[in-house]
Amino acid sequence: MALDQSEYLSMLFVEANGARIPAIGLGTWELRGRTCARLVEQAMRLGYRHIDTAQVYENEREVGEGLRASRIRRDDVFVTTKVWTNHFRAARSRAIHQGEPDQAAADRSRSVACCTGPIRRCRWRRRWARWRMFKELGMARHIGVSNFTVALIDEAVAACPEPLVCDQVEYHPYLDQIKVREACARHGMALVAYSPVARGRIKNDATLARIGRVHGKTTAQICLRWLVQQNVSAIPRTSRIERLSENIDIFDFALSEEEMAEIFRMGSAKARLTDFGFAPKWD
Repeated sequence: MALDQSEYLSMLFVEANGARIPAIGLGTWELRGRTCARLVEQAMRLGYRHIDTAQVYENEREVGEGLRASRIRRDDVFVTTKVWTNHFRAARSRAIHQGEPDQAAADRSRSVACCTGPIRRCRWRRRWARWRMFKELGMARHIGVSNFTVALIDEAVAACPEPLVCDQVEYHPYLDQIKVREACARHGMALVAYSPVARGRIKNDATLARIGRVHGKTTAQICLRWLVQQNVSAIPRTSRIERLSENIDIFDFALSEEEMAEIFRMGSAKARLTDFGFAPKWD
């Protein structure tokens, strides 16, 4: 019997150190106010069960409002938030996760809290002990990292008393992240891809368009399918409700080995779209 789209989505997860991360999620960077809450609610109704937010997005409250409005059981939803590097002191972190008026999510129970790194030469064990507190107090089910290189992943895994479940990094066909993906796999972690459609730059890509015509799919759908077939979880961001349906309509076809290899050949280490002043030396 044919499965509907939400059933396809519910079947596909990335398993990582005890976490089951839905393969496709909704990124909420730059979404604000009612628009954010409405998109989260609609995404839930379409079958999404994975939402990504962060303190610096300033929309955790709206994400919580959208989740409540959808009436989907909270235990069925995987929500990621990210703690900024200057919020690592224990008192500051505790205040944020217990609910500051300007930043607290309406639903405080995160599936995973990510360290948005890297932390320059930090005292790893002391910092991770503070993160362990989040789990012990029921503020997060899992702990992860973001923007960690291979070397930083290895250091963090060695120092953290809790298993890390993911590294959230920029990943799309133009950016080669094979080394990071392999490091994550070696430690049982998931790679979660932000900017998975290269901020829309793949829209007119000739290679992706040609492959898309074979399968009757858009370039974005080909891109997301390429990621999912690597056991990567992708969190495309959109402000358009019609794109929500398009982005999860990727579970009724598969790319061939030749198509996967052709897309891999598009990548390089110099196609990064997101960088910042305290960035590590990227792989």
